[in-house]
Amino acid sequence: MKYVCLGYIDEQMYAAMSPEEGQKKMEECFAYDDELRRGGHFIGGEALGWSRDAVTLRGKDGQVEVTDGPFAETKETLGGILLLEARDMNHAIALMSKHPGVQMGPFEIRPADETINALIAERDAKVKGE
Repeated sequence: MKYVCLGYIDEQMYAAMSPEEGQKKMEECFAYDDELRRGGHFIGGEALGWSRDAVTLRGKDGQVEVTDGPFAETKETLGGILLLEARDMNHAIALMSKHPGVQMGPFEIRPADETINALIAERDAKVKGE
């Protein structure tokens, strides 16, 4: 099964680290990602830029409202996503519990919606075939 792991980060805590300490933390995360790759569990992922550079879109009265940054009042912001292959949720939890990124902020793990993703893949194939 596929799982989407949403990694959150306390941006202020990370910004307060020395460049060497920040690089060391990233290397630890990359090394564990390599372990996931070797085990056939790492499907992909994306790091996200700082939340201060984000915008949030919200539909309101038939219009689109744009606000700066994420629309949540929280210390941690979404820092990246990791796509994981695991047998079940317990296996996904076991794999991600060892990820050094958990020390920087929480990870939310959700199963991918295989039904909707199959529909998306069909539409992708149709559009590319046009």
